[in-house]
Amino acid sequence: MTTLLKGKPVAAAIRAEVAAAVDEMTAAGLRAPGLTAVLVGDDPASQIYVRNKERAANRAGLRGDVQRLPADVSAEELTRRVEALNADDAVDGILVQLPLPEGLPEDEIVSRIAPEKDVDGLHPTSVGRLWLDRPGLAPATPSGIVELLRRSDVPLVGSNAVIVGRSQLVGKPLAALLLREQCTVTVCHSRTRDLAAVCRQADVLVAAVGVAGLIGPDHVREGTVVIDVGINRVDDAATVERLFPANPERRAKFEE
Repeated sequence: MTTLLKGKPVAAAIRAEVAAAVDEMTAAGLRAPGLTAVLVGDDPASQIYVRNKERAANRAGLRGDVQRLPADVSAEELTRRVEALNADDAVDGILVQLPLPEGLPEDEIVSRIAPEKDVDGLHPTSVGRLWLDRPGLAPATPSGIVELLRRSDVPLVGSNAVIVGRSQLVGKPLAALLLREQCTVTVCHSRTRDLAAVCRQADVLVAAVGVAGLIGPDHVREGTVVIDVGINRVDDAATVERLFPANPERRAKFEE
């Protein structure tokens, strides 16, 4: 029998907990925490992501703010903006929306964010603290995956966790977080031999490569918990048939 892990109720519970904590702070005379996102250019996906983050912050009682800059902004000006936010005591978290427009040095810009305000957990200091098991900020998606597993009562201690994908934003930090949960962690990538055989060893399998259909029935054994991080649009009929070969209801819903 298949059990669906429902993320929306978990997300709603977390937002409610955050909102309650913010209410306690403001009731005690403290200001609400402030999050500022820096959005460069007009990439449609980035616009949606930042808008959703701003709304989520405001609904939780945080002071969500967005600084929008043109795609042709110079690296020097973007750096000045980041450093101004570092120095602003009213800003507790900084998020520079990635990817940046071509020509802007992402690694250099991210490294200018103060680690204590680096809510994406991408600053070298944040990454180092994560792998050294020291307090610090970790990327949101891996943190959300672990929280979903915890709140869904998925046993993690001693479990075999297989992560397909080694990105800086999901695969690598998720490996560190699952190690903290006492999992035995395997990270797979494009050079992994016999990916299906490795995946079949998993108690927890996380697909984080953004390739539709890469993980199929032959990759998953009975009882495995599967988390799909990627979002893909699939128009090819052959791919849809391969994804849902024996489930016409799911295939029809997928094609809608």
